[in-house]
Amino acid sequence: MSIDLSEFHDVFFEECSEGLDVMESGLLELDHTTDSEDINAIFRAAHSIKGGSASFGFMEISSFTHVMETLLDEIRDGRRDITRDGIDLLLASVDVLRGMVAAARDEQAYDQPVIDEVHQKLESMLVTQTKVDTGIAEQKEDTASETVQICEKANVPREADQRITSWSINFKPDASLLRAGNEPSRIFRELMRLGELTVEADVSAIPPLSEIDPENCYIGWSLSLETSASREEIEELFSWVADESDLEIACAATRQKLPDTDVEPGTGKQAPIVSAETPGEVLVEASADVTPNVQDQPAEKANTSQVTKVAEATKNKSVSSGSGKESGSIRVAIDKVDELINLVGELVITQSMLSQTGVDLANSEAGHFDKLRDGLTQLERNTRELQESVLQIRMLPISFSFSRFPRLVRDLSSKIGKQVELTMTGEQTEVDKTVLEKIGDPLIHLVRNSLDHGIETPEVRKAAGKPETGRLELLAYHEGGDIIIKVIDDGAGLNRENIITKAMEKGLIGETEDLTDERVYNLIFAPGFSTAEQVSDVSGRGVGMDVVRRNVRDLGGNVSINSNDGAGSTVTIRLPLTLAILDGQLARIGEETYIISLVSIVETLQMQKESISSFTGQSELYRLRDEYIPIIRLSELFGTKSGKKNLEDGLLIVVEADGQHHGLFVDELLGQQQVVIKSLESNFTHIQGIAGATILGDGKVALIIDIPGLIQRYSKQCQQNECLLGAVS
Repeated sequence: MSIDLSEFHDVFFEECSEGLDVMESGLLELDHTTDSEDINAIFRAAHSIKGGSASFGFMEISSFTHVMETLLDEIRDGRRDITRDGIDLLLASVDVLRGMVAAARDEQAYDQPVIDEVHQKLESMLVTQTKVDTGIAEQKEDTASETVQICEKANVPREADQRITSWSINFKPDASLLRAGNEPSRIFRELMRLGELTVEADVSAIPPLSEIDPENCYIGWSLSLETSASREEIEELFSWVADESDLEIACAATRQKLPDTDVEPGTGKQAPIVSAETPGEVLVEASADVTPNVQDQPAEKANTSQVTKVAEATKNKSVSSGSGKESGSIRVAIDKVDELINLVGELVITQSMLSQTGVDLANSEAGHFDKLRDGLTQLERNTRELQESVLQIRMLPISFSFSRFPRLVRDLSSKIGKQVELTMTGEQTEVDKTVLEKIGDPLIHLVRNSLDHGIETPEVRKAAGKPETGRLELLAYHEGGDIIIKVIDDGAGLNRENIITKAMEKGLIGETEDLTDERVYNLIFAPGFSTAEQVSDVSGRGVGMDVVRRNVRDLGGNVSINSNDGAGSTVTIRLPLTLAILDGQLARIGEETYIISLVSIVETLQMQKESISSFTGQSELYRLRDEYIPIIRLSELFGTKSGKKNLEDGLLIVVEADGQHHGLFVDELLGQQQVVIKSLESNFTHIQGIAGATILGDGKVALIIDIPGLIQRYSKQCQQNECLLGAVS
């Protein structure tokens, strides 16, 4: 039978990635604490990767992880101290493992020189003097009660204890085990690595030849394993098939390991072995010395009930953990989720059209369509609930993006000689998967800038009366229909005068301009702008902040910065929760309807004639309190017909982008509505200033305005006409 393992490989690689994340976060925690739970979590993750990679034939990954596991085992048992050098080496090993897993997934060659270098360092660290002498174990009386105590122990330090435990394992797979691509021989091969294994096959369930299904598994196995490994390590090898089998693991006996011998004490006989070189084929040596069942051993009769309870508890634990995992989550291809979201979007459009029809009918014959209105109201409620539920499928906690920063801050702060404490708040705040993927690079730029430009060296901070350790905070929370992400540091802050000087040198501002702090700080987002005194591999090339603004704009959000000289800076990113749905304001211009995101709107007002000014006949400004706001006539910018020409007859929608205010002149407002965004570029062509389109309730297409793109288009038109740019204050 030929089985395609590619699907199982994908799951294995994904679980490897999760395990490596656990290892990295745990190792970073060891920088501050020595919690045994963190050490055990790191060890379990390494052991799972080692066992899984061996099961799927990735022996290079298994071999490399085995050395890491040995080092972690010594730390876990208290035989080796946790040092900064040790954590650095283990973190480097995690990076090497990531590369090996990625190469195996992409069917590429391993970076062998890097692997060999780190592998050699791990081996060198292993041969250094450990905390205690592992060659001598304290002798204890081997009583029946002590046997049960050792068997129940979750983590038995093998080399330190030097005790050999006999485990009785009953393994009866479900008939469908082989169909899932699982091979019992792989488990047996890994058990052999733990100690001496005896296998006895139970063939009593094999039906007559005429009734055999070649894809079913009819065989069960009784195994006897003599090993110094813990119950946890044995259970880990069966974790791949725990949900597809009946498994009982019971402790039979324990003894002190004899030096330099592998024979049974008092018998002189070599333990039977199992050979499983060929996948799917298990060869068992016939022997009368197979370890009998626990209940048949006279020496253990007094403790049979205790051992049986341990076995039943283990079995129940396996069953419950399996069922919990099965009901907790499922893996769904992202294209299927996208298709489902698109269908819900179409349902929203249909519901909007029916609602509009109900309004028209109600106006024509009032009182005759109450039931229709009630039905449409119920449909609207159900549609909104369905829409919110479907969108939740794509929602992931922002911790997926935040998780990379403890390692980044640790490595980079050490490299540039600074002491930085990172705190992360709101890690469980959920955001759309697409937004999560695209916000990663902007956040990296912001964190690197805070470390390089913001937070000072310990000497400078001490001289300024600050703690030597700087503080960097990542904060995320929901506000209305948006997600707010803040990067906060307590460093030197932005130098206002330095920014203005650099901006004048680049011709970004004039020498006589009187700028607000907000305008000044937003200058750092200009392309090629940098205040770094020298270029390094960290920053100084003037590309980081420009990338931040562009990527945030592409997500339909905005970014702003606030700073206090000598007290630090705060960069605030405001993003929509999802890119599929938009809360918008409908506005009419002539016969056309446009949609403006509510996130971009500051206020809407009726213009007064005395507050309107015109310069050179080209640019119009409106004085709003102490600020002059450029007026953008959308009809002229897009070349469409406008119903109203006089500014005082229409409305001005004040919008904000990059810290500047502009006014959009429209005929009237039609109300607010949640709309489904359709890509205009994929269905028609790209238009600067237009983010997409949607279908309204009356079936008409409305364009969604991209505020930053619209302002850029207006600025280009102004430059061509030599009209006034920007606001005057």
